Amino acid sequence: MSTIAAAISVTAAAAASSHGGGRRHRCGSVAVRCSSAADERQALFSRIAPVYDQLNDVLSLGQHRTWKRICVSWSMAKRGDRVLDLCCGSGDLAFLLSQKVGIDGEVMAVDFSRQQLQTAASRRDQRWKSCYKNIKWIVGDALDLPFPDRYFDAVTVGYGLRNVVDKPKAMREICRVLQPGSRASILDFNKSSLFFTASLQSWAIDNVVVPLASSYGLTEEYKYLKSSISEYLTGKELEKLAKEAGFSSAKHYELGGGLMGDLVVTR
Repeated sequence: MSTIAAAISVTAAAAASSHGGGRRHRCGSVAVRCSSAADERQALFSRIAPVYDQLNDVLSLGQHRTWKRICVSWSMAKRGDRVLDLCCGSGDLAFLLSQKVGIDGEVMAVDFSRQQLQTAASRRDQRWKSCYKNIKWIVGDALDLPFPDRYFDAVTVGYGLRNVVDKPKAMREICRVLQPGSRASILDFNKSSLFFTASLQSWAIDNVVVPLASSYGLTEEYKYLKSSISEYLTGKELEKLAKEAGFSSAKHYELGGGLMGDLVVTR
């Protein structure tokens, strides 16, 4: 684990120095945003990191893997591309992107939780494929990305935008680092405007998600899920947000019977 942690630290430092601008706040030697709200969410995701993947499999009956494959497919990432997986968590989208872009491509996997990145790096070692050497794990801030303008050919975000403190700024950052004409694909829970879907989602969180999470000692951590969805944006609001951030087109698609959604935007 110490070797993995060292690799993540070195990658984060290298990314920070390559950006050149001094736009970021620093907490120690790692580039992160030093606000109380961000710190609280960072701590939350660090606590759930050890069981995150297992809970995802059980709670979605494995369907999250299908939704993630769709997300990556809609990013239009292709062989040889340089791509960003923002809020990468334990690495599911990064691994899929790695296979898409191949050994000639690059995957920058960014998250603000060092524990999540350690889990992702461990998973890479356990399920090694030659293309996975193109993944770089980076501790970073979605509101102040350590990359130059127009740096990436595609961007994915899986269950991350909903948890970002300043969503408009995060969208502007995604737009900034994308090549003109390139896509970002943003997967998350859908805040449905339909009463039945919203009620079903709320019931499932109260009666399935939280009770199951409590068996892992994570009751309070998963209670946060319900409030984060209620405070999130509807599909139409996400499309509007993307246009205001500078994207030329934006379309939100509902998945999983309306429980999930994927926002596809083009710079």
